[in-house]
Amino acid sequence: MNSFTKAYIPYGGYYSTPFCRWQGAMQNENSIELGAKTARRWFLEKKKIDPTIIDYMYFGITVHQLHLFHAHNWAAAMLVDNQKGLPGLFIHQACTTSTTILNLAALAIEQGAFEVGFGLMTDRCSNGCHTVWPNPTGPGGEVISENWMMDNINSDPNVYPPLKMVQTAENVARETGITKEEVDAVVLCRYEQYLMALANDRAFQKRYMFPVEVKMGKKQTKLVEQDEGVTPTTAEGLAKLKPVEPGGVHSFAAQTFPADGNCGFIVTTKDRAKELSADPSIEIQILSYGYSRAKPGYMAAAPVPAAEMALANAGLKINEMKAIKSHNPFATNDINFARKLGIDVMKMNNYGSSLIYGHPQAPTAGRIIAEMLEETVDSGGGYCLWTGCAAGDTGASIIFKVS
Repeated sequence: MNSFTKAYIPYGGYYSTPFCRWQGAMQNENSIELGAKTARRWFLEKKKIDPTIIDYMYFGITVHQLHLFHAHNWAAAMLVDNQKGLPGLFIHQACTTSTTILNLAALAIEQGAFEVGFGLMTDRCSNGCHTVWPNPTGPGGEVISENWMMDNINSDPNVYPPLKMVQTAENVARETGITKEEVDAVVLCRYEQYLMALANDRAFQKRYMFPVEVKMGKKQTKLVEQDEGVTPTTAEGLAKLKPVEPGGVHSFAAQTFPADGNCGFIVTTKDRAKELSADPSIEIQILSYGYSRAKPGYMAAAPVPAAEMALANAGLKINEMKAIKSHNPFATNDINFARKLGIDVMKMNNYGSSLIYGHPQAPTAGRIIAEMLEETVDSGGGYCLWTGCAAGDTGASIIFKVS
């Protein structure tokens, strides 16, 4: 079942930290611990709610951290300060981890498995771990080594010959006939859309963004309140940048960058959502979910069939969406999506997207969804759709109704 009637998110029942470009302010934090402690602060300081109201937690993480084996239950214990035996479930679906967690929580609410669920998504791309694997039958028994971040970004074992992720986007660009000029125009538009969220002393961002507290030493901490690592962008600057791949269309500016951050979502029943809402007159319902897998080496194409499934499951059409947002690690993702679904590529992703503020993996979609919900509230309510790709040429999509 991928359509829902009973699953709701309280208005304001979500947060995202700022995102920091890797090797920034969050580079030395264990993301499991940082995510749990940030979520607890958000519940107590921002929401004024005891986190022990949570019946079940979904924990999303994709980049290996110390104590990963215990990550979900350790984070759950930190979140409720060991006051309640809160169970957790570990979820990893690369870039669509947040969306998968919302889908699983909605399924549980639909079936009456619990009343209040919480999705906590966190990752630190900085200082990615380096692993070695036994290889006793190899030449001399030498071990196999793996750089957790770079090796996996640069090679999908399901694709031969191996491709970097940017090369999968170039495959879609060639197949769709996308030019560098189109790509650059979208990048500039996305940057200008991000600037919308910074207007009036970041009034839009402050509606969903929650500062993260990071350690500066044994006794010192600081609050990170804004994104770190966003690059100022101009049309002239984009035109001067050459494609990363020979014959390609994506410069470094036309692709996202690894980042650090975390986010959280409450998923519950209609009645409890009203009780927990920052504004009980606003109702957010999870309507449907879609998923996909594109042909090997064409990851940027996956958001299209995922969105088509979510729309079909909801019984809706793309032109009924008040807001459309995407995880767009490459500008081609959005151009291909807009062409295939017949929409204006410049009118999606208002207020920001991962192309501009970075990609910490598990929390990326969650932050984008929080922005989308706030945009839909500003539009007077209606339907909104998020879609995105994930490692392994997969995709996911989710639709909400804001009343």
